[in-house]
Amino acid sequence: MTDPRLNAIGRFSASTEMSPRQVLEKPELLALPPKLTRVYLTDLGNVPEDGIVQAAIRLHDAGLVPVPHMAARRYDSLAAFDRRLRRLVGEAGVREVLAIAGETDTPGPLSSSVDMLETGLFDELGIERIAIAGHPEGAPEIPEATIRAFLMRKHELASQSDAHFHIVTQFGFDPHRVNLWLDEIAAWGNRFPVHIGVAGPAKITTLLKYAAFAGVENSLAFLKKRGGAVVSMLSGYDPETMIAPLEARIRTRPQCQLEQIHVYPFGGMQKTARWLLERGSWSFHAPHTRPNSIEVAQ
Repeated sequence: MTDPRLNAIGRFSASTEMSPRQVLEKPELLALPPKLTRVYLTDLGNVPEDGIVQAAIRLHDAGLVPVPHMAARRYDSLAAFDRRLRRLVGEAGVREVLAIAGETDTPGPLSSSVDMLETGLFDELGIERIAIAGHPEGAPEIPEATIRAFLMRKHELASQSDAHFHIVTQFGFDPHRVNLWLDEIAAWGNRFPVHIGVAGPAKITTLLKYAAFAGVENSLAFLKKRGGAVVSMLSGYDPETMIAPLEARIRTRPQCQLEQIHVYPFGGMQKTARWLLERGSWSFHAPHTRPNSIEVAQ
C-alpha cells in the first residue's frame, strides 16, 4: 500500500512561501501554485498590518491557503496581537498560522510563540492548524534544553487545543543531520508531524547569502564538500540531494513523523514552481479542507 504522504511516484507534497509585497505587487505569481497549496506569508517587520491582511485576502481569493507568520515579539501590546489575528481571520478567512518568536529591537509583552499560544486567542478565533518552528541544526542563541522544554510545553498546549499542530523547519542541505534531528525529537516525545524546509533550486551565491542570514552555514559547508555532483558555482543547487533521502525514509521507516516538505523559493517563484511541477510534488496534496471566511466579532 502506498503511504498517503507520498504520491504515486513517491513524491512529497509541498508548501511554499511569499512575502506580502510579492503577493500584492506580482499577482501573476498566485497562478503558479495549484489550488489549496499552503502559502506561508512572511513577516519581516517591513510591511504594515494593512498590507499583510490584504496579501492574505489575495491568497485566499486565489484559492490558496494563506498561512501568515505570527511573530510574537513584533506586537507592542496584547491588543495589537489580538487585532492582527482578528483581522486575518475575519477579513481574509485565515485558519492556519505559523507561530514564531520573531526578531525586533524593541520586543513587546509576548517574548515567544509559547506566550502567544498561552493567550488562548488562536482557539478562541477558530484557528484550525498551527505551525511551529523547528531547527534541525539547532538555534545558535537557544540552549538545547530550552528548545526541548518549549517543544514539550507546546505539546501540553496542543492537548488542550482544538487546533492541529505541526512543525515546519528552517531550510538545510544535510539530510543526514535532519534524520538525526528527527530521531532526537522523537526521543524527546515529539508527536507533531514535521514539514522539512528545503531550499528550492537557486544559484550557490544566492544560497550563501541566505545560509549566513539563517545560521545554517554548517549545512551549506557540508553541501559544498560533496563536490560537483551536488552543487557548482555554474549549475547551482539541486534540491533532490536533500529530498530524495527523506522520501526514502518514509518508505523504510513509515512510523516517522515526516509529513511533507516546505520549499523556500530562493531562486524565484517561477523556477521553484517549475521544479515542483516537474518533480510531481505539486500534482498531489495531502488531504485538508480549505477554510472559508467567517465573521469574527471585533
